[in-house]
Amino acid sequence: MFGLLLILILMIWAIFYHPSIKETGDLPTKITNKLDQLWEIAQESIRENKYLRAEKALLTILRVDEKNATAYNRLGILYAKQRAYKDAIECFEIAQSLEPSASSLHNVGLIYYETENYEKASLAFEQALEMEDDLAARYIAYAKVQEKIGNTKKVINALEKAVELEPIPQTLKILAEAYDNAGQTELAEELRKKATKMLTPTTSSKKADAPRPRQQRKIHQPRKIVM
Repeated sequence: MFGLLLILILMIWAIFYHPSIKETGDLPTKITNKLDQLWEIAQESIRENKYLRAEKALLTILRVDEKNATAYNRLGILYAKQRAYKDAIECFEIAQSLEPSASSLHNVGLIYYETENYEKASLAFEQALEMEDDLAARYIAYAKVQEKIGNTKKVINALEKAVELEPIPQTLKILAEAYDNAGQTELAEELRKKATKMLTPTTSSKKADAPRPRQQRKIHQPRKIVM
């Protein structure tokens, strides 16, 4: 479930990210125009959950530009969404060989996590973190794998790093749960209080003074003139 949520995030990236012409800049103009059309078809098909149409468009791109790492990554995400995990891993690994990136390694780790191959998932996440260690989500994913393996120390270390990078209520609660599991209840309670405080809207203790009604001036009746 956890891995699929992150795959969904990657799917959102896949829908809105459009590769630049630079990736196919060495190809003739007519071919690059055709590839642009295929990218548009792939994006539209992914948005509409027309997987077969999207797959055909991406495979056509790869037949023309067989070293397009972005297309392999996109195809891997598409397969992952359909739970075709073996094909997804193959696509991500090819993308990684063509254009090494933390994202490709992270994607591979997610698939291994979903297929319960935790040792390989751990290795993939570690390699991703070596390349890019400034995203809390990577540490959370790594912590989830370590939880499955039973390495409590690595779970806490990873989540503490995630909190350091992104100290939001959700991350604090995840770390609090890990502290609970490790028997560190005081630290867990402290984090939950902090998370609750962050979620509670602050109200000013001082109320603005209500404007005082303007006092009406007394109108004195004119004195009668005594004749």
